[in-house]
Amino acid sequence: MTKGHDMIPVTDPSSKTSSSSAMSRRGAYAAASYMACAVLLVMFNKAALSSYHFPCANVITLFQMVCSCLLLYAMRCWDIISFSAGETQSISYNPATLIPLKTLLRTIPLAVSYLLYMLVSMESIRGVNVPMYTTLRRTTVAFTMVVEYFLTGQRCSLPVVGSVGIIILGAFIAGARDLSFDSYGYTVVLMSNICTAVYLASIARIGKSSGLNSFGLMWCNGIICGPILLIWTSISGDLETTMKFPNLFSPGFQAVMALSCIMAFLINYCVFWNTMLNSALTQTICGNLKDLFTIGLGWLMFGGLPFDLLNVVGQSLGFLGSCLYAYCKLQGR
Repeated sequence: MTKGHDMIPVTDPSSKTSSSSAMSRRGAYAAASYMACAVLLVMFNKAALSSYHFPCANVITLFQMVCSCLLLYAMRCWDIISFSAGETQSISYNPATLIPLKTLLRTIPLAVSYLLYMLVSMESIRGVNVPMYTTLRRTTVAFTMVVEYFLTGQRCSLPVVGSVGIIILGAFIAGARDLSFDSYGYTVVLMSNICTAVYLASIARIGKSSGLNSFGLMWCNGIICGPILLIWTSISGDLETTMKFPNLFSPGFQAVMALSCIMAFLINYCVFWNTMLNSALTQTICGNLKDLFTIGLGWLMFGGLPFDLLNVVGQSLGFLGSCLYAYCKLQGR
């Protein structure tokens, strides 16, 4: 009988990733899966933080991390998944033996960048309305190109650089007349862009050197960052605040939190899968492509940004740039 983890798409860390190679069918599936999960995750997180006014973004991150580790541990113990290429089926059910200590230590830089990425990204959603959040996040592509070059040595072709330029131009045009400007919120989003760029570039680099696949990297991130985040939320008083939250046992809030945790698990897997199969820059561009749907849903569900012609033009340019990048990748440029 075929084991379950043979049917779940994972990425061989030894496979070569190049920014100039054409995107495969598996790469296209990975990109599309990420975009679908990303739209839903932003909506659920925004609902918890804004609609229910939950004050502790770090606790949401902690819940997502705990759920992810529990799911990974259960699926690994049941031989549904593996954590590395060529891993044997039989394992000890001691969590310390799921990943060799040497391999675990090698992933610490990735785990630290992941923790910063999660915390800053969650806080950035609170400070800015959904349409402007997605607009500012588009500038991540510039940070990713620079970080990816220094960490992995990847160079981008002129058509790719041109498409990135169109995306950034669209972002500035879209935000030119933002009537809800918040200096703190904008600063946090830009910090989130930097953390995202470092995190995505680290996936491609550490994923190859450690020999771990997407699930293995997710597991290492969880068991390293989980205890750190638990201590932090305890010291800061977030856990105590959560216990006193009036809507904590509300069925609607619990449903939103449960869906947020599920989508966080799926999107983390898709991020690793897409980044290792394609590239860090492709992963960032996918985040821009899904923005059109996020902006539409954000306007309908949460409001925030008044309709403005400049904003529409800027969003359209960003979407056009993302489509041009996708075309370049499909053509192998």
